[in-house]
Amino acid sequence: MKKVLAMLLTGALAVAVAGCGGGDKKQAAAKPDTSKPLVIKLSHVFQPSEQLWKSMQLVTDRIREKTKGRIDIQHFGQGQIATYKDGLEQVAQGADFISVEDPSYVGDYVPDFRPLVGPMMYESYDEYIKMIETPLVQDMIKKAEEKGIKILALDYIFGFRNLEVNKVIKTPEDLKGMKLRVPGSKLFIDTINAMGATATGMPYSETLSAVSAKTVDGLEGSEFSNDGTKAYEVCKNVATTKHFLGTCGVYISPKTWAKMTPEEQKIVAEEFKFGGKEMTEIIKKDYDRTYKHLLEMGVKFNDVDHAAFNKAVEKVYIDMEEKQGATKGISKKMHEEVAKIRASLKK
Repeated sequence: MKKVLAMLLTGALAVAVAGCGGGDKKQAAAKPDTSKPLVIKLSHVFQPSEQLWKSMQLVTDRIREKTKGRIDIQHFGQGQIATYKDGLEQVAQGADFISVEDPSYVGDYVPDFRPLVGPMMYESYDEYIKMIETPLVQDMIKKAEEKGIKILALDYIFGFRNLEVNKVIKTPEDLKGMKLRVPGSKLFIDTINAMGATATGMPYSETLSAVSAKTVDGLEGSEFSNDGTKAYEVCKNVATTKHFLGTCGVYISPKTWAKMTPEEQKIVAEEFKFGGKEMTEIIKKDYDRTYKHLLEMGVKFNDVDHAAFNKAVEKVYIDMEEKQGATKGISKKMHEEVAKIRASLKK
């Protein structure tokens, strides 16, 4: 009996040792290889004249400098490589890739991101900045990481999005029969359709020629994007619907994140966080200059019936919950949260 017991103890000890050894091997395999640079491609659709492009260049340069070249983020703008849905898919599949896109694209993985940046949700930049700090949104960020998308920032704000056309638009009825270019996001398409126009998804690189050829009647966008002010060479009227707050998030794969040391992760996280705040402040300060420049170009601005447009887009939020997987009641909850934030900011 003693001999059998001894054999069992010896076997158990051997298993335990083997188990510890296996753990050590796993830890060793997970340790980042710092012997060579970690090359990551970063992609977006913005042009070199636009602030987001400039901000991404500043951030990637600072990361490269502070990590002594170990984290080499190669910056691709202008849609040179995968963007929009395709860019985020690269991240979700674990590629060494950073996608810089509107948060609505995360809605393909965590549907509640669609109402977060839904139509007519915000009246100021600060409302959105406060909103993404709430426990509600922080929980959504955790869910995104479980789906393979680590969110480094959500607040690269570049202004409210309006309708850029060649006629005065004041109500949804004024948009009937008009075709407007939008990015390929379902949220953008559904919103413009609900507002009364026909949404036409196309790359921005094709947009200005499409407006000139009257293939589309205009576009929706921000005065701080659209390749500086080139859009206003073909669209001379802006209906200030403010239907979306123009903002981009920064997304990376947790697998790529794990290839960095803790010190490198800290640098990358801090630089992208700082870059968002830095860009938003630049946009705020630059607003008056840009607005004046557009007026000098002959661009005219007109206000709209916001109540009518708010009513028109209600069905967008209903569809998010009934057909697109968003949590039941989340839209109402988000509107209530934003209302509280709005009231607190006015105090």
